[in-house]
Amino acid sequence: MAKRALSMTLNGQAVGPFTVDDDLMMIDFLHEHLNLTGSRLGCGQGVCHACVAILDKPDGTSEEIRTCITGAHFFDGKKVRTIEGHAQRNDKGEVSELNPIQQKFVDHFAFQCSYCTPGYVNAATVLVEKLQRQPVKRSELEGEIENALGKHICRCTGYVRYYKAARDVVEGLGLVREG
Repeated sequence: MAKRALSMTLNGQAVGPFTVDDDLMMIDFLHEHLNLTGSRLGCGQGVCHACVAILDKPDGTSEEIRTCITGAHFFDGKKVRTIEGHAQRNDKGEVSELNPIQQKFVDHFAFQCSYCTPGYVNAATVLVEKLQRQPVKRSELEGEIENALGKHICRCTGYVRYYKAARDVVEGLGLVREG
């Protein structure tokens, strides 16, 4: 198996170079090389979206990338965020404060088994960042939430709480405009 060097900015920190197999999937790189197990391997086929990480593009936008079907080398030289990068941490690396999206998910108890929660938090993060650039009309809010979260699958059927938490975050941050 051919191997290549892999480096990236992950959760704001430079990582690498690691020498990894050409066919290594990103989910396996996160789990096996970095011990970041928050992104979950659900279906392994890119359908459930439990595995998504956030790719930060040079133009300031971001998008979800399914790490179970995307090779680790796709991320070489890029900026990536995982669920582990959202909360504030103290000097010891312990979580000291959740970000607003995570906190709203907790407030709404928007999880049951929590297997899919990292994917939903990342999807809501991408949505919030999009709406920070261009707020949405109130009449279009439900459609935006559906577009952001609708591809994610929850085995426990916790959809209502995920959607409520996302709506509460968007509204609480003032990202909805009238008219």
